[in-house]
Amino acid sequence: MTLPNDAALQKIQFYVTAPYSCGYIHGRLAQSLIAAPHHLIDARTYSGLIQLGFRRSGKFAYRPHCENCSACIPVRIPVAEFTASRNQRRAEKQHRNLSATIMPVGYSEEHFKLYQAYQLARHSEDNAEQDTVEQYRNFLVQSNVETMLVEFRLDGMLKMVSVVDIVTDGISAVYTFYDAADTNSSYGTYSILWLVNWALQLEKPYLYLGYWISESRKMAYKQNFAPLEALKDGEWRPIEDLHQK
Repeated sequence: MTLPNDAALQKIQFYVTAPYSCGYIHGRLAQSLIAAPHHLIDARTYSGLIQLGFRRSGKFAYRPHCENCSACIPVRIPVAEFTASRNQRRAEKQHRNLSATIMPVGYSEEHFKLYQAYQLARHSEDNAEQDTVEQYRNFLVQSNVETMLVEFRLDGMLKMVSVVDIVTDGISAVYTFYDAADTNSSYGTYSILWLVNWALQLEKPYLYLGYWISESRKMAYKQNFAPLEALKDGEWRPIEDLHQK
């Protein structure tokens, strides 16, 4: 990995974790490359790391570093070129009555309860026990970078929360959770469309979506947003290029 010629990034060191069970592809082991020390990873430094394929979980910046597997592909939307599909326009129309409020990241009991319900509904096979407040804080509330919450409500009722990092060349969708009891909703799609528009308003060129994993149902949906750029061999390129020999 070649770091940009940036004094802040040159101070960062990297270490590889021990193998652990992969959360995306059943039966595989995963490893991560961790940027350290975490207290040096501020907004400027993280802006450089995200361009190298890193993501953030709490105060830690990481990227996959697995032996014999490169399934996790960092992806981003060049927002000025984005065109919504018919289904995406339908989702935007379906949820046009949601009101959005942008606020600094922080703990809210109301947010936490929605998060717990979402985890139980969507990821019950991965979570035998409910996440604790401490786990939630460590995952989504703690941050050394510029992080905002976008709260979506319908007639005053909380329906969805998006955790978003602001970086130099874009915004990064960290995590979104919503009212999974609304089984006919398209909240996840709507949140990405909303974030595309927010990036345009901020005059930021990219919306970072994390990792696209073709073998993971949870992550494969990202290919539905076009155009989509992928990071491969240190270069951002159209995702279609990955399939060319």
